[in-house]
Amino acid sequence: MRCPCRQCGQNIEFPDEMLGEECQCPHCGEATSLYDPNEISIVVPETSDRPEAQAAETAKVGDFAGRVLNNIEKVIIGKTEQIKLCLVALLAEGHVLLEDVPGVAKTVLARAMAASGGCDFKRIQCTPDLLPNDITGASIFNPKTTEFEFRKGPVFARMILADEINRATPRAQAAFLEAMAERQVSIDGDVYSLERPFFMIATQNPVDHEGTFPLPEAQLDRFLIRLSLGYPGEQEEQSMLERMQQQHPVDTLESVTSAEEILECQELVRATYVHERVREYIVGIIRATREHSDVALGGSPRSTLALCRAAQAWSAMHGYDYVLPDDVKRVALNVMAHRLIVRPESRLRKITVEGVMAEVLRSVPVPTLPSSMAVK
Repeated sequence: MRCPCRQCGQNIEFPDEMLGEECQCPHCGEATSLYDPNEISIVVPETSDRPEAQAAETAKVGDFAGRVLNNIEKVIIGKTEQIKLCLVALLAEGHVLLEDVPGVAKTVLARAMAASGGCDFKRIQCTPDLLPNDITGASIFNPKTTEFEFRKGPVFARMILADEINRATPRAQAAFLEAMAERQVSIDGDVYSLERPFFMIATQNPVDHEGTFPLPEAQLDRFLIRLSLGYPGEQEEQSMLERMQQQHPVDTLESVTSAEEILECQELVRATYVHERVREYIVGIIRATREHSDVALGGSPRSTLALCRAAQAWSAMHGYDYVLPDDVKRVALNVMAHRLIVRPESRLRKITVEGVMAEVLRSVPVPTLPSSMAVK
């Protein structure tokens, strides 16, 4: 039997009877354990092993996600998985990049998210003549008081939509960076904090590149998740026609939660338990992207944190108070695909980011959690 070393990744040959034992890696000399890399079964801890209070608290996240999901599906039909990923970004305190062709309800999804959350919503239509002050705000001279007064820009809303963000110039795009990463805006030497929760959905059209400015890697790295909605199915499209015959459903959408509940659920997501072996698994995935022969730029440390937080949110949404490796695998592509750059020569060989991530997830051993694991 052979297994990769947990330290250096080199394969170690060993007889079957040594399975589960500790040994010294002949390649790097570090202590490692011998395991079956094909073993992917996960032993879930019994409910009785977990604190009842924590399990009950985590149930609030699932209830919150269910209410918001059902509410948005009154408007967006047949896109349950995509809506769940948007909720993952919201609960993990991240942002979403919606990349799809025009007319597939990207803007409607952002409006529905804001309406469901009971939060103030602002839309920023990105164009080449958009200036940073149009986003963040500016100090305006008041002749009555003979003083400059700060007028807040649309970025000060709790939920914002940056529509067609790649049509804004790099100077305007940079105005979002501080807000996205640090939840604050610096203007004229003063720092203004943004109200929490602060959630941004940006859209861009991957087809028409006329008059666009591609987002730099530093800005792409600040989006927790990238996804596309895609075209609806035939039945969904017929239902859409029926629902919109009189008026648009988003205009009558009511709030099903509040900003305070969103903040509470975000704290519960942070408290979702991540076992040491699951943390090792997350780090192993990120390091594998950096060492892959077809990748010019692998995952950053920010992507390590993003993958962990997204897995916590996905787990909590589905009623678990601990993260399983399957949760990590489920969100890995949407968290990592926009952060990786495939080498030009590999692109010529039809190597894609999706193919690289599939290979990485196959190559990194999936940990088996012990049945005695108690979520703390």
